[in-house]
Amino acid sequence: MTRVAVLYGGISAEREVSLATGRQVIAALRQAGYAVTPVVVGHDLAAVIAALEPRPDAVFNALHGRFGEDGAIQGVLDWLGIPYTHSGVRASALAMDKVAAKAIFAAAGLPVAGGRVVDVASLEHADPIPLPYVVKPVNEGSSVGVEIFRTGDNRRATVAAGWSFGPIALVEEYIPGRELSVAVMGERALGVVEITPKTAFYDYEAKYSPGMSSHAIPAPLPEALTALCLETAQAAHRALGCRGVTRADLRLDDRRGAAGLFLLEVNTQPGLTPTSLVPELAAHAGISFTELVCWMVEQATLDP
Repeated sequence: MTRVAVLYGGISAEREVSLATGRQVIAALRQAGYAVTPVVVGHDLAAVIAALEPRPDAVFNALHGRFGEDGAIQGVLDWLGIPYTHSGVRASALAMDKVAAKAIFAAAGLPVAGGRVVDVASLEHADPIPLPYVVKPVNEGSSVGVEIFRTGDNRRATVAAGWSFGPIALVEEYIPGRELSVAVMGERALGVVEITPKTAFYDYEAKYSPGMSSHAIPAPLPEALTALCLETAQAAHRALGCRGVTRADLRLDDRRGAAGLFLLEVNTQPGLTPTSLVPELAAHAGISFTELVCWMVEQATLDP
């Protein structure tokens, strides 16, 4: 019987999401017959390493956010020689750094929103680009810290004063239109989902609170646009050097047709919670949750 340790929890702003993902994964792997060791991760790295003795056959990395999907824990697992799910050190670090990932996407010819990196303190004094625009932390996930500024918005000074995500931020033009996401499983894009949040945008609450967003699978798009979404997600997965399962987030200004599609980011460890998109997309493709996580375990490996 394969022995799997599930790392979940963590020390990022996404700890609660990771705990929810971990609980789902543990139950599914146990149902499938794996010998599962749950490891709730906190600030004590030595305790995490100790919990991995005796060495499992594989680690299911159910951590989200900083130190969990930015290459940090991946490097530890490579050092220990324990195969793990999801992407390796380099791809994880690049995807988590929105500025680096955006440069890679642009170099690969993928459509990205215009924008630039700014000193957060400068927000107090002037708009860094024409309104409307989006301000994002460089290395957070789950829409943590994301702010949208529209015409007449006077929150710049308040946001700058309360910013807790480092001295810089990524500012991008706001893309009006539709929220889309694509799951990639290995080399296969599973489908496109359209998300309609009940909040102002697809924020943390809309992502993880039941009933706060609706999901249309497959997304009601023309065939050519669906194909473009799938191709873009696969190309982004390859450009970063990802493996396992990823989720690409896109925006579509459908007034502009194919020219209105923009790649926002790639999540190398997408949520597997009851409200998450990847399990829904997998189910639509005929892959049960248990089959999905078992496949991920069987694909577990070390960084090449």
